[in-house]
Amino acid sequence: MNAPRFSNAARYWRSPLVPDADMVTAEYYDHAFTPHWHDAYTVPVIEAGAECYDYRGSRYVAEAGSVPVINPGELHTGARAVDAGWRYRVFYLPVPFVEGIAREMSPRAASPWFAAEIIRDADLARRLVIAHRALESAGSRADPLAAETALVDAVSTLLARHALERPSAAPPAADAVRVATMKARLADDILEPVTLAELARTVGLSTFHAARLFTRETGLAPHAWRNQLRIVRALPALRAGASIADVAAASGFTDQSHFTRHFKRAFGVAPGRWR
Repeated sequence: MNAPRFSNAARYWRSPLVPDADMVTAEYYDHAFTPHWHDAYTVPVIEAGAECYDYRGSRYVAEAGSVPVINPGELHTGARAVDAGWRYRVFYLPVPFVEGIAREMSPRAASPWFAAEIIRDADLARRLVIAHRALESAGSRADPLAAETALVDAVSTLLARHALERPSAAPPAADAVRVATMKARLADDILEPVTLAELARTVGLSTFHAARLFTRETGLAPHAWRNQLRIVRALPALRAGASIADVAAASGFTDQSHFTRHFKRAFGVAPGRWR
């Protein structure tokens, strides 16, 4: 007998105990996340089912009990890996928060960095779920001190057992400099229309070679990378209560439906529901 499939339902929420962090409690059946990134450490715990995702040039399958951490700013996708879909809890932890705990553990600690391999550590998964549930209920009758203690315990366990130092970056090659230049041009004014020809001229390449280089190095075509940047930059205004139509216009999207479509592909819910 086949297991009942999950629905497509997600609840994003925040806690005053973790300033600027986002958390989500969700399950998905047929939603597929397009390539996107977050500015925070993404720390999920798969509670049931399984999720597959593309990350750093490989495909991974995270089953129940696993912790597939994604580093800040790194491109990834997400979709079901089994017929029923998957259910998970996710922390989106700000970089300063994670770095702060790392420094408390060791004053010489650098920015924590996690390998691409899925973390399979049942005790860690248990601690993360306890902390997530405690934060979710801390606004009601739960003890906020207990919730914060559980969070620090979970994150410090993650860092102590699985964090690495980020590999030293090699001097940028010519192609990396070209891609950085194109990114800067796309990010400079997200409301200004930019043609591929203009982008190519900034790095002295043909339109064909500029588009191919950018896509190869970032994993996204220039227009898709710019739309993802627009979504990330739209989050503060959305949190602050600005109307979705105003946020869409200020972020450079054609209209509200255009913004909503791209937002849902990256976050799994419409912007109104996310807020």
